[in-house]
Amino acid sequence: MTGGRGVNTSDEPDPVQLLTPAGERVASPEYDPWVADVDDAQLRDLYRDMVVVRRIDTEATALQRQGELALWPPLLGQEAAQVASARALRSDDFVFTSYRENAVAYCRGAAPVELVSVWRAVTATGWNPYSINMATPQVVIGAQTLHATGYALGIQADGADAVAVAYFGDGATSEGDVSEALVFAAAYSAPVVFFCQNNHWAISEPVTLQTRGSLAARGLGFGIPSMRIDGNDVLAVTAATRIALDRARSGGGPTFIEAVTYRMGPHTTADDPTRYRPPAELEEWRGRDPIARLEAYLTSRDQLSDDFRAEVQAVADSTAAELRAGCIALPDPDPLSIFDHVYAEPHPALQQRREWYAHYLDGFEAAP
Repeated sequence: MTGGRGVNTSDEPDPVQLLTPAGERVASPEYDPWVADVDDAQLRDLYRDMVVVRRIDTEATALQRQGELALWPPLLGQEAAQVASARALRSDDFVFTSYRENAVAYCRGAAPVELVSVWRAVTATGWNPYSINMATPQVVIGAQTLHATGYALGIQADGADAVAVAYFGDGATSEGDVSEALVFAAAYSAPVVFFCQNNHWAISEPVTLQTRGSLAARGLGFGIPSMRIDGNDVLAVTAATRIALDRARSGGGPTFIEAVTYRMGPHTTADDPTRYRPPAELEEWRGRDPIARLEAYLTSRDQLSDDFRAEVQAVADSTAAELRAGCIALPDPDPLSIFDHVYAEPHPALQQRREWYAHYLDGFEAAP
């Protein structure tokens, strides 16, 4: 059950759904107005984005298996949650994510090779955060929510109407950083959107071990308007994100969105989900695939011609080829460059460590 503007009034509401897994449109007087302008052309664009980022994900996984990347965090199954929310943002909004939001980075304008350079271990960051208004991925679980809230307070102080958006998973909601971010955001009515992708598994721990109710209820506990939506439904994600952004821009403060989705792949390529995940559960969620769902809806409206499908596949394949070529061509950095950009000003202790490390490296060159 939901109340005004999508605010949950029950601890365990059914996720808001506008597209069923079979691709059938569901009417919602509350949410429909927020997607009334989303036409077939825009839905085809979202479909294209999702197909491309899934292809990127597949290629990056293959690169890791072939020894070209040290690690890769797959997003398989979470394409709708990431693409639809990212496409609802303005260019001046600022995004803070974990390490899995590669689709968000793609939609914000990151080049394919910038998605993998960190995982090839040749740089400490993939892109210039200010070029796409997106911070580089945060590996410390939940820490990005604090960064987003702090940035949002800065927006508020500047009198601007941009919004900070924090993406995180269900596991992060058990971290103290997230609670602290929610406290500050609520207390100061910060213009921040907390976008939680409940993919059901925090590595090998199911979400049922972390909460007895919905994760959206945690937002309500801090006095933050919250929504629980079907994260595999591009229309529901678009509507919820737009509601949250509008609230933030109009001075209404933060919103907590729980996008109920599923991680169909491993936590990272170092993980084996078959050791802890029931096969029947995976099969059930494959039937809720976000791409297949939108494909079914567009097909029912005669909006997926053979030519369009071929075009989308060509874009996906060319993007994957660009990713692979760019990854393999990345040069190894100079070992001493690890000390660059640590401090804004020269630092004696850092310089001493740099000299020690240079001496250590020289020892290898002198060895017979």
